[in-house]
Amino acid sequence: MKTPTFTIRLAFTLVVALVAQLSAQPEKGSYLDPDLPTDKRVADLISKLTLEEKLAQLLHDAPGIERLGIPAYDWWNEALHGVARYGRATVFPQVIGLGATFDETLVHRIASAISDEARAKFNAAVALGDRDSYPGLTFWSPNINIFRDPRWGRGMETFGEDPYLTGLLGSAFVHGMQGDDPRYLKTAACAKHYAVHSGPESQRHSFDAHPPRKDLWESYLPAFEKLVREAKVEGVMCAYNAVFGAPCCGSDFLLADILQTRWGFEGYIVSDCWAIQDFHQNHKITADSAESAAKAIKSGVHLNCGEAFRSLGTAIERGLIFEREIDQALARILRTRFRLGLFDPVEKVSFNRLSPDIIGSESHVRLAREAAAKSIVLLKNDGVLPLSANLSDLLVVGPLAAHAEALLGNYYGLSANLVTAIEGITGKIHAGTKLNYVHGFPLLPIDNETPDVAIRMAREAPVTIVVIGSSPLLEGEEGEAVLSRNHGDRVDLNIPGNQLDYLRMLRKDNSTKIITVVMGGGPMLMKEVHELSDAVIFAWYPGEQGGNAIADVLFGDVNPSGRLPITFPMSTDDLPPFDSYAMNGRTYRYATATPMYPFGFGLSYSQFTYSSIGLNRMSFAEKDPVRVSFLVANTSETEGEEVVQVYLHCVDAPFDVPVESLVATRRVRVKPGETTKVLMELEPDTFLMHNQRGEKVFVPGDFRITVGGSAPDPRSIELGSPEPLSIVLSRE
Repeated sequence: MKTPTFTIRLAFTLVVALVAQLSAQPEKGSYLDPDLPTDKRVADLISKLTLEEKLAQLLHDAPGIERLGIPAYDWWNEALHGVARYGRATVFPQVIGLGATFDETLVHRIASAISDEARAKFNAAVALGDRDSYPGLTFWSPNINIFRDPRWGRGMETFGEDPYLTGLLGSAFVHGMQGDDPRYLKTAACAKHYAVHSGPESQRHSFDAHPPRKDLWESYLPAFEKLVREAKVEGVMCAYNAVFGAPCCGSDFLLADILQTRWGFEGYIVSDCWAIQDFHQNHKITADSAESAAKAIKSGVHLNCGEAFRSLGTAIERGLIFEREIDQALARILRTRFRLGLFDPVEKVSFNRLSPDIIGSESHVRLAREAAAKSIVLLKNDGVLPLSANLSDLLVVGPLAAHAEALLGNYYGLSANLVTAIEGITGKIHAGTKLNYVHGFPLLPIDNETPDVAIRMAREAPVTIVVIGSSPLLEGEEGEAVLSRNHGDRVDLNIPGNQLDYLRMLRKDNSTKIITVVMGGGPMLMKEVHELSDAVIFAWYPGEQGGNAIADVLFGDVNPSGRLPITFPMSTDDLPPFDSYAMNGRTYRYATATPMYPFGFGLSYSQFTYSSIGLNRMSFAEKDPVRVSFLVANTSETEGEEVVQVYLHCVDAPFDVPVESLVATRRVRVKPGETTKVLMELEPDTFLMHNQRGEKVFVPGDFRITVGGSAPDPRSIELGSPEPLSIVLSRE
């Protein structure tokens, strides 16, 4: 028989074990009940957290809370043109190439594919227990800054220089990323970098932008407003720089007054990475990290990418901020995590069933190829294109013909389906074609040696395809473009001199037809390339299927339909100072210098004409839309897509207004010899103009409405665009 002492000891041991077992189980709470309103669940969860736990959750690399069953979560993820920085993913064309499609439906399809892959990768990561950087569902994309100056290295991440096009395509991207489930976000998109942010990269941590108020509201903010008000983007990232003396992540004007009060933004605001440290290190508005962290929270930042919020405990001790303000910030970011279904049973969220099989799937590869082909812009064609696949001889030469980096751009994933230009061309030609490829010359000048072999081979080939341009090694974000001498910016827009030297030698005393394929993330000085070539196409950084898409266009399997989302200047001398944020002299909307290639320009293998423009009424009414109708005819023997563009100019306005503004666009497919009637509707707000104070107002005077295949510029017609049509709408 056991003694009483032994029995007591055994009972005590069992109690201790039971207590230990119970303490290891997550605490139950209403925050785990998926049937309760989100705000109630958020409040319940916050009530269960210690102050230390709350502060840790405000960091991008939020730790897990074991006692509540909350796993670690890293907010930092990228998906500008495919899930980035986390292994295998479909790589779509760089964003500037997507801008060149002028196709919101295509951009939506691409973003839907990206978010499918993102969920599949998240599901796979969770199965492996991976909670580190980049498997998460909060994507800091899209970049909707205006590509206001072609020298900005990160301009490749944007949809171009036009606020309307940026808002249109950016909204389509957000809708595709976030999905249409009535309860859960598929992923959470984030509009960046808010605001007035586009270089120089070397000054991004310290510059203070003072744009005219008119430019702020007319050029820099419209896309952000559209994504917040209409697309309901879940996140906004504030930029490194200052605006009107206050760092963007510490600006009551930008974050509280405009974003949250005026626009009614209800999502989360995240700092650009390590931007809050810039408050005291570069902008010099605070004394230390504690002051910077408190200032950011009080201004409206909810989440810190970086380390500054680790000083919030000190800030509370010093009375710089209070716990209730921490709770308010925490509620915003927890709401996003609840909307993603991260606290709900797995079976409740349909996206949790997405399989890794979808990553790089056949349908996504086809979509990447379609997007790349639609992004390619035909800039010149003296009858040499499209090529016949039955050529007897063909030479491909140039440093980018087999350069995989030039497919990827920046912020990219990795694909097993990368197709370079030489691979795409090789897969297209007849088996009996004599195809030769030589590198020919380096990306940058190394010495003065003449590429004799490549020149001799060109003399024997009836057609030479030269693949030249830039590379993400030369342009991009600060610290990423390792060969850049200007922190990723392209202060000199010239194509490297050795590449031009080769074109000059190839053209001299040589009968070969020269087709120049230019790759890059933004405008280059193309005058001499244009003159030396029989045909020129601009292919951007076209993604994993770029080589196939280039070949599709060269050989006529795809009729080129890309349009320039940014003006190509004739000379760098035509540009205002890079560090000026006034729009005067910038972009097609305010520049007066003749461009090399205008905004919206791009040729086709078809020939289009416009006729019979009309309006549903000839005088303006403030409450009713204006319907513009016209005919587009294909007078060629080749079916093609015309990118119809509608531009507006306010005649005799009492203040400065844009020379032209894109207000509508649509792709129209027209068969050979056929004519299609097009109807475009312009809402009344289209006719509001920004005055010098930045206010949108109705103004006296008439409006000129122009329709065509490019921005209304004489240079477009000179280069081969169809004649545009204009009509005047009177304001009574």
